[in-house]
Amino acid sequence: MFRQSANQEKQRFYLLPGMGGRNYRRKQKVILKASLIVGVLVSAVFAAVMYFVSRSPH
Repeated sequence: MFRQSANQEKQRFYLLPGMGGRNYRRKQKVILKASLIVGVLVSAVFAAVMYFVSRSPH
């Protein structure tokens, strides 16, 4: 009897707003889109810098 209640207490957890369900999936999509956009921009800037450095006359 006591063993069962201890097991239930161990498995109990709480979710704060935005940590699960529909809102969590929407938040993850926004984070994924933002990270992809930032990655593309950073790689474009890095490619432009490398291009202009290689074109500069010595």
